[in-house]
Amino acid sequence: MGENRSSISKAQSYAEIGEYWDTHDLPADSEEVSFSVELDSNVHYYALDNSIVASLRKVAKKRGVSAETLVNLWVKEKLNAEMARN
Repeated sequence: MGENRSSISKAQSYAEIGEYWDTHDLPADSEEVSFSVELDSNVHYYALDNSIVASLRKVAKKRGVSAETLVNLWVKEKLNAEMARN
């Protein structure tokens, strides 16, 4: 959380905010708010062996990109080649 602080709890971490609200109620002058949360995600996760991840990180670092970017590039290349065969 860095230097940001919860305005009510004066907490300096998310754990401290949780601890505060575990033992406190909302102030009487609190205003009701409404909001919506979009839970759909365009991100998908796939399990990789630890040895693959270690090698992937090394190659990504050499290329100056994130491991996520490198995986997306490689998978896209492989899929394009596969689709071209069909």
